[in-house]
Amino acid sequence: MDTAAKRVLSRRMYIIEAAAEYLISILVTGSFLATITREMGFSDSLTGILSAVISLGCLFQLLSMAFHPRRGKRFVIILSVVNQILFSLLYIIPLTAFPQTVKTVLFVAAVFIAYLIYYIAHPKKITWMMSMVDENRRGSFTSLKEAVSLLAGMAFSYGMGMAVDRFAAQNELYTAFWLCIGAIAVFTAVHTVSMLLTMEQQETAPVRQLHLGDSIRQTLTDRNLLRVIVLLVLYNVANYASAPFYGAYQINDLGFSLQFISILSIVSSVFRIAASVFWGRYADRTSFLNMMGKCLLFVMASALCVVFAVPANGRMMFLLYYILSGIASGGVNSALMNIVFDCVPYERRSDSLAVCQAVSGVIGFVTTLAVSPLVAFIQTNGNSFMGMSVYAQQVTAGISFMLLLVTLVYSFRCRKAIKKV
Repeated sequence: MDTAAKRVLSRRMYIIEAAAEYLISILVTGSFLATITREMGFSDSLTGILSAVISLGCLFQLLSMAFHPRRGKRFVIILSVVNQILFSLLYIIPLTAFPQTVKTVLFVAAVFIAYLIYYIAHPKKITWMMSMVDENRRGSFTSLKEAVSLLAGMAFSYGMGMAVDRFAAQNELYTAFWLCIGAIAVFTAVHTVSMLLTMEQQETAPVRQLHLGDSIRQTLTDRNLLRVIVLLVLYNVANYASAPFYGAYQINDLGFSLQFISILSIVSSVFRIAASVFWGRYADRTSFLNMMGKCLLFVMASALCVVFAVPANGRMMFLLYYILSGIASGGVNSALMNIVFDCVPYERRSDSLAVCQAVSGVIGFVTTLAVSPLVAFIQTNGNSFMGMSVYAQQVTAGISFMLLLVTLVYSFRCRKAIKKV
């Protein structure tokens, strides 16, 4: 098979790899994670913190800069398998006979270590696999890749949500947990095979590897990239001030079933797929930074929906939330990565992405930690805040809206200042 054919195969494998990884992530985030933590007796604030560990895990992308393996492909594959084994433990730990305290410690440790390993491998995996894509087609390819993942996710999340709800209604939730464990095992196998069949990028010239400190210094002294870091930080602060608490809100306060949440996710995915096609072409035609600014308007509108969501109208408000956030996600996820790639040459992409996501991720996690006491305070006061009868998640959504407004203003002010390499 010639190089051109191998690159075509590699792009197809990248699409499959992304879909398998996305299906695994569905089972360990959002309402599925909230189902596990509710079974283990965790509070909403602790569930929110665990949901936000994904942003803290970005810190460990800095460790990725210290690794320069000769066989980068093997390095990524090994870490990915270990990461997915740890994800399966999240369903195994509640099934054990350990004391509750031990279970809690093991569960938190598994989440923490799983994301640590994931984010060490992530920058190298993204840089490796995106190297198979033509530079002028990154927007369109990313939208296709996301569309395939979302289509698979729609069917899977609905089917799995319905199965878990049925087992839970029959007091057989642990049987549902074993089903989730089996699903993770299958997707891990598919994920691994797809990476094995992806060709490894061959450098045209040797690249001098910098020490970790020098690499971080080089990245943080790049004024062009610093502007991007500020944008990512602002967006993560706005996002992690509220989003990690939504899963518990839907399950515990609004009384949504996993099947209903899965239906909402399907609706969101339909809008996200349609939007991603438009956003991808728009980004290729203009820029990823312009696309980001437009997407932020939809994120702000989705936050307003949660501000007004209460048990009486929760289904309608969260339907609107999922539609608007789906439209926004069709562009935001691609923009956050590709804006970084636009600003640096190929050989610096992995390290630059690691630093950008590490800085913004840590600050996002700290934001969740800072907001968690507020959530606990409002809930312990009978869902009352400043004399108003209000749910904690309504307050956090309002905070996010204000922060998103700041992010939007900054994105428009720095459009001309950020230069594309």
